[in-house]
Amino acid sequence: MSLLERIPTLSDEEVVNLLANAQRLVEQGDEKQKAAALELLPLLKSQAEERHAERMERAKEKRAATRKATLRVQAA
Repeated sequence: MSLLERIPTLSDEEVVNLLANAQRLVEQGDEKQKAAALELLPLLKSQAEERHAERMERAKEKRAATRKATLRVQAA
């Protein structure tokens, strides 16, 4: 299984770490490392952005639920 195929199965932390490493290799790696990093970057960026958006949405929903519960308690 190639690294590209494994990206969807990685944890959020692993995706962020791999993205940071790929960005570093694009800047500082040798030609082979740069080529490999450039191949991974688009998928890593999209995965990181999607996961971030999902986390923000879950946090927003959790805050709304907490706010509703707090208002119910205050109204009672």
